[in-house]
Amino acid sequence: MMLRYALQTIRDRKGGFLGAFLALMCAAALITACGTLLETGLRGRIATERYAAAPLVVSADQNVHRTTVKHKGNGKTKVKHKAKPVAERAWLPAAVADRISNLEGVRKVVPELTFLAQPVTRSAPQFATHPSYGHSWASAPLTPFALVSGRAPASEDDVVIDRGLAEQKGLKPGDRLVVQSTSTPRPYRISGIAAPAGRGDLRQQSSLFFSTAEAERLAARPGRISALGVMPAPGTDLNRLKQQVEQALKGTTAQVATGDDRGPVEFLDAAGARIKLVSMGGAMGGTSLLVAILVVVGTFALSIQQRHRELALLRAIAATPRQVRRLLGREALAVGAVSGVLGALAGLPLADWLHSRFIDMGVIPATLERTAGVFPACAALAVTLLGAWAAARISGRRIARIRPAEAMAESTVERGPARGRIVAGLVLLAGGAALVGVLSVLRTEAAATPVTFLAVVVSATAVSLLGPFLVRLASVLLAGPLRLAGSGGPLATANIRGNSTRMASVVTPLTLLIGMTCTVLFVQPTLGDAARAQAHDGVRAAWVLAAQGPGVPSAAAETIRRTPGVTAATEVVRTTVRVGLDKYPAQGVTQAGLARTWDPDVTSGSLTEFTTGPGTAAISELAADRLGLHPGSKLRLHLGDGTPATLTVAAVYSRGLGFGDLTLPHELLARHMDNPLAATVLVAGNSNRDELTAALEQFPSVSVLAPATADRLQADRQQENAAVNHLAMGLVLAFTAIAVVNTLAMSVSERIREFAMLRLAGATRRQVLRMLRIEALSVLLIAAALGSGIALAVLTAFSIGMTGSAAPAVLPLVFATVVGAAALLALTATALPGRLALRVRPVEVATSRQ
Repeated sequence: MMLRYALQTIRDRKGGFLGAFLALMCAAALITACGTLLETGLRGRIATERYAAAPLVVSADQNVHRTTVKHKGNGKTKVKHKAKPVAERAWLPAAVADRISNLEGVRKVVPELTFLAQPVTRSAPQFATHPSYGHSWASAPLTPFALVSGRAPASEDDVVIDRGLAEQKGLKPGDRLVVQSTSTPRPYRISGIAAPAGRGDLRQQSSLFFSTAEAERLAARPGRISALGVMPAPGTDLNRLKQQVEQALKGTTAQVATGDDRGPVEFLDAAGARIKLVSMGGAMGGTSLLVAILVVVGTFALSIQQRHRELALLRAIAATPRQVRRLLGREALAVGAVSGVLGALAGLPLADWLHSRFIDMGVIPATLERTAGVFPACAALAVTLLGAWAAARISGRRIARIRPAEAMAESTVERGPARGRIVAGLVLLAGGAALVGVLSVLRTEAAATPVTFLAVVVSATAVSLLGPFLVRLASVLLAGPLRLAGSGGPLATANIRGNSTRMASVVTPLTLLIGMTCTVLFVQPTLGDAARAQAHDGVRAAWVLAAQGPGVPSAAAETIRRTPGVTAATEVVRTTVRVGLDKYPAQGVTQAGLARTWDPDVTSGSLTEFTTGPGTAAISELAADRLGLHPGSKLRLHLGDGTPATLTVAAVYSRGLGFGDLTLPHELLARHMDNPLAATVLVAGNSNRDELTAALEQFPSVSVLAPATADRLQADRQQENAAVNHLAMGLVLAFTAIAVVNTLAMSVSERIREFAMLRLAGATRRQVLRMLRIEALSVLLIAAALGSGIALAVLTAFSIGMTGSAAPAVLPLVFATVVGAAALLALTATALPGRLALRVRPVEVATSRQ
């Protein structure tokens, strides 16, 4: 009976439920898309290419580990084991092959070397858009690669390239090809072209094969290998062989992979991207969920407020509070079921689009395949149903529990918010203030970013609960200026003051939209400007070398050092290292002549001690505080490939944002990186650009830049990184913008009787529309003040914590664009339904049944 009445109500009041339907559908689509990204990060398949013919692959452990033992009071102990991945490829001792080569069932063991090898045309340096790796020709059977023309590499000058690269570059056996590897770029003679036997070309990489001796020289890891491919004898049980290999490797750091587990061994960037995707999907999903709850509750509150008279009549004809609550709950479940299903279906192509955009932007590699499971869609449907039901019950509590006579009174005269709402609003306001306070002491981006957006959402929720009071206060402040707007001004003031609850439901999504948008747009510039300022102040070099492609070879830096007029050339490489299990950005710098090119603003210790002492490190003040270190302390860490190292802290500096938390000797850091080429080379001296460019003639991919130009390039790269965050949060902002239009349209469309009465009292259509515009602009002004205030407080706290100064980077033109876009949304969403409402003749509205 109650369900039938709920369905009948939905059919008769389609317009009233349309707003809730759209809000729920958008929420379901967002949650499905974010859930799919999260599931892809957790379970996404990484298919192997190079190891397709090796059923079993042995590789080094790509993690650092820590085991903690906690002793409890009852004599028991709790052992906890944690592992975190390293940034670079970990290598195995070549002697590991001897442990398994004679095992029963092993037909062949193939050692693998994988290293940087980028082909480049000398006349116009153009590097491939996907990675290119070098290998020993002896490891060709791992795919397996077979020659389609030419011969195998027989000398150190020979190279075999894959068919895809040959077709792309128009190369053939006998041609010369310059290859930029881990050292000086050098030309090779193409001795042959190879292709995977029995399968298509590699899609995610290019392969170049060298002779064994040349591959070992280029890999620069004597006595070590990147992986081992194990070829089982015919008829061997793979699971049993895997157990035998694991037993033989016991006591080493070697890991054994079969099936789809071989993919992460081959594509380390895809394995690392899983963690990033889980983080991004979780952050987007959590923010989307919080925003969805706020928007959906507000939409249902406005929808139920518009039905106060109908619900009051139900109470007056003896409907019990429980019956009213059941009616609202069933209506919400019906709307939630349909919108949840449609939203979940819409979320699947949205997730696919997001996944492809992240690939195009370089956030995740194409090797990480998107997972299309049913769990995100089911979770979105469940959240939508639960959210709709809870929103309806929360919004309908007051009308359901008061006496019928009071319900009839409230249907005609707006009453103030309930005491519980006020208390909840004050609690959330205090919670938002507390989050802002916490944000001001967080000094890492990973910790500060989620708190930043959480503070905005919590503060906007407090605005939603305390909105009627804020709107009434604003109406008093705006009364004077609105009188100057003509006849529509006093009417708008009276409407804002007399319908504060309705107006508050419109202010809330606008406040959230402006506050969240400003926060998203200005967080990265706040951090980026501070980092660039520190880097600009700390670089003493007259010129900067940068490369198009993998980096600047050490030979180019050495050539520059021999150029007349050059007093120092500092090579800089960048990676991340682990101190314990915590990840820190690190740079490796050439120690000789460092003081002429670099000034990190040393606050304790000595930069001279770092440049002259062996086994030393310089660290930022943030790292020193977090790790409890000072000059003379021992810094124990794991380098990029997991190799442990112990260094002595020689200096502590203040410009950590510009140069990273750890500064280590170049030779130490580069030796344990997949790409040891310098990201930049800082050049000091009185040589001019032409002289330096002439000296670098044999390095066509290296450019000589002024420090200001290098700063601009760095700013462009940071802008590309910011674009990822803008895309991720842009969907949430789009949802909020839809909620703004939705709420405004609902608010205006329910006032058709009010407009008719104004028309009958002598107001013209133009005057009514003018009143609506004044109301919309007044609401926008209130929301802009609240949203901007929230964003400014959050951004200031973020700036204090991350940069040490209360100076967030707020761009006036961007801020004006945000407010202008919000104004356009508000005016459009008000004018269109207003014009539609005014099409009906006033007499027909006045004489119709309410």
